[in-house]
Amino acid sequence: MWEFRGFWRRHKRKVYVTLGVFGSGYLLYKLYDARRRRLHDLEKQLADERESDELIKAQIQAHFESVQRIADSTTLPHVMHFLSSRLAESLDLTHLTERLIQGKGQPNTLTTAEKLELWDRLKILSFTKMVSSLWAMTMLSLYVRVQVNILGRHLYIDTARGLGSSHLLDEAELIDKNDEQQFLACADYLSHYGLLALISDTETVTSEALKGKQLKDVFNVLVLHDTIIHILENLMIMGSPHHWLRYLMPEDAGAYKFAAPSSSSGSDPSHATKFELLMGETRAVLSSAEFANIVDVSLRAVVNVALEDLSIHCGENNLTSGMPLARLLPRISHMDQLLLTQPNTSRYIQIIQTIPEVEVFFTLLYSSMLGS
Repeated sequence: MWEFRGFWRRHKRKVYVTLGVFGSGYLLYKLYDARRRRLHDLEKQLADERESDELIKAQIQAHFESVQRIADSTTLPHVMHFLSSRLAESLDLTHLTERLIQGKGQPNTLTTAEKLELWDRLKILSFTKMVSSLWAMTMLSLYVRVQVNILGRHLYIDTARGLGSSHLLDEAELIDKNDEQQFLACADYLSHYGLLALISDTETVTSEALKGKQLKDVFNVLVLHDTIIHILENLMIMGSPHHWLRYLMPEDAGAYKFAAPSSSSGSDPSHATKFELLMGETRAVLSSAEFANIVDVSLRAVVNVALEDLSIHCGENNLTSGMPLARLLPRISHMDQLLLTQPNTSRYIQIIQTIPEVEVFFTLLYSSMLGS
């Protein structure tokens, strides 16, 4: 015992140091191991999040492309077909041409003043018909894509929230079907309600733009281009700011929903909230400066392509060098047949969709709404 006590007195300092070193080492090891485990768990979590993000991005992209296909293959063909019929009915110029042909075959049936008046009406209405067709086709193709993107956003987010998973987007219907159908049906608002106002306003600005233009005046591609652009620019700025929205959509979405023919007689106005939200977002997008920019770019692109087609029908050399306005009017009045053709075969709509600014706009519109 005395030997042990002597040994302890002589070596206890070394024992404490040794135990301290081993204890510190063990503690450091435990800390290192815990840190290593936390880093491993964090790396695994980040890897899982990256995998999930990639899956969600792929799903968003697939959903976005599906939304665009709905607009291109379902909504637009129906809307354009109906618009074409309504425009042909509202701007039927056959009665003017028949009277002029009759007056030419029977000189005594029309006075000179009557002939001039008929030609002046034909001049104004021919341009009105072409510009109205061009504006309506361009705006509807953009409007429907805005509409379907907004609807797609709500379907995506509402379904994801309702299911708690982004893997089952197609298995839930959380948006009321009546709201969805009514919202998409509003694409026909222009044909049902806004077209006559569009035609009237277009006729007003066309009359001003063509004032002083004689039937014998020579029109070439440049003059025709400047004339059409001038009419479009004045149409867009006449009246109050964004006045043209009244052609495309109702001012009071709630009242329109329950006044529209497709609404059931027993509809409850208290259930209009979702529909009004969709329409409100659509109006906000259409009123934005970004949308105004793509409208301007799209209209100018369509004018350029329409003049290319008109040049082909007139004989390119004739329109390049110029031809009398009287010879040009019949071709102008029939441009609606090209402008309002089926969307899946319309190169005008295809050109609008491939304009870089338009592609960027709709990509940002969809992605920013998903992130909101």
